[in-house]
Amino acid sequence: MTKKLEILGLFLVVIMSLSFVGAFQPTVEPGLSPLFWGCAGGALMIIMYRKFKRKQEEKAD
Repeated sequence: MTKKLEILGLFLVVIMSLSFVGAFQPTVEPGLSPLFWGCAGGALMIIMYRKFKRKQEEKAD
């Protein structure tokens, strides 16, 4: 599960970077694209989920 989340997170970061510079939607001002914010939110959720799981594992030990 961890490897899948890392790969998904990397994929989201790549799409987010390309969206930030305007590679996908040149008509929208770069950095304000809904695609950028969606990917940023997804990456943040993965980080928060992994941190939550790590804390749960520490409490169980």
